[in-house]
Amino acid sequence: MKWTVEYTKEAENDLRSLDGAQRLQVLKAIKKVSVNPLPNSEGGYGKPLGNHLSSKLTGYMKIKLLKFGLRVVYAIENQGNIMRIIIISVRDDETIYKMAQERIK
Repeated sequence: MKWTVEYTKEAENDLRSLDGAQRLQVLKAIKKVSVNPLPNSEGGYGKPLGNHLSSKLTGYMKIKLLKFGLRVVYAIENQGNIMRIIIISVRDDETIYKMAQERIK
């Protein structure tokens, strides 16, 4: 099954704001996960998010780039097989999750 990667306008801006090495690694990670972005419990590469103190992100997924201190939050739209990138930001849990929550409203 082929998945299409789409970015929100904010996520496009996030990607542009990264330096060249970070951008390359983020794109590489997104490409890898886009082969099967479903949750790892369903055989995919996705790591499910849940509810945090400041956000309700159940149903969304994350990609962690530990070396670069970045995290990508995305949504899966099964109808149309779309992997929608919501936010690309530093791995400060509460900050990125608050920002993701604001963007999905």
